[in-house]
Amino acid sequence: MGEWDLLGHLLDKVQSHSTVIGKVWLTVLFIFRIMVLQTGAEKVWGDEQSDFVCNTQQPGCENVCYDLAFPISHVRFWFLQIIAIATPKLLYLGHVLHVIHVEKKVCRCSTAYKVPKYTKNSGKISIRGRLLRSYVLHLLAKIALEVLFIVGQYLLYGFSLQTRYVCTRFPCPHKVDCFLSRPTEKSVIIWFMLVAACVSLALSLVELFYLNLVVRMCATTILSPSRTFVSGCSKSSLSPRQHSSIWATPCTSSTRRTS
Repeated sequence: MGEWDLLGHLLDKVQSHSTVIGKVWLTVLFIFRIMVLQTGAEKVWGDEQSDFVCNTQQPGCENVCYDLAFPISHVRFWFLQIIAIATPKLLYLGHVLHVIHVEKKVCRCSTAYKVPKYTKNSGKISIRGRLLRSYVLHLLAKIALEVLFIVGQYLLYGFSLQTRYVCTRFPCPHKVDCFLSRPTEKSVIIWFMLVAACVSLALSLVELFYLNLVVRMCATTILSPSRTFVSGCSKSSLSPRQHSSIWATPCTSSTRRTS
C-alpha cells in the first residue's frame, strides 16, 4: 500500500533524531502493527460484511444490525490509530528540520564563529532546550492518543468477538440472531493489536521517565564541582562561556556570505 510506504519513509527519518527507546517504539510500530495490519488483519476482515448473516428476510435489517455491531471497521479503526499516534512524531520531525535549517542559515550569514545550540560536531541533533520540550510534548501527545484509542476500542467493540450477535434494532420485526465469520481468528488479531498498543504505550512512558531522569542527572552533573560524565553530560572547571565553546564549530569561509 502506497500510504504505508510514505508513512514508513517519513518515520524512518525520525529515527536519527530519537532516543534509543524511541527507535524501539518505531520498530514495534512498523513490525508489530503496520506489517500485521497490512498482511494479516486486512485479509481476515475482508469478508466482514459479506459474511455477516442474520436469520431474517426483513429488508434493511441485516445492514442496520451490522452497523450497530461494527460502527467502524476494526481495520479502519487501527489505521486511524496508527496515523494519529504517528502524527506527533512527524510534527517533531518538522520542528527538528526547521531548527537545522535555521542554524545552517545563521552559520552561512555570520562572519564570526557561532556556537550551534542543537547541532553537534558529528552532525547529530542534541535534544535540549526547545527540542527537548518539543520531544516531551510529542511523547505526551502519543501517550494520550494511545490511551484514547485503547479506551475507544473497548467502548466500541470490547476486546473479543462472539459467534452470535443479537439485534433488536428497527426495522427488524423481533430479536434477530446474526452470525459473524471467523470470530476466533479475529479475536486473536484484536488481542495482538491491543498488546502491541499497550507495549507502545509502555515504551512511551518509559521514554518519558528516561528523559526526566537524564535531565535531572545532567543538572546534577553541571552543578557538581568535579569532572564527571553522566549520559553524555560533562562538567569541568571551565567557565560557562568556555564550556559552551566545546560545541562550537566554525563557519568556513566558503559558507560565509560574501559582501
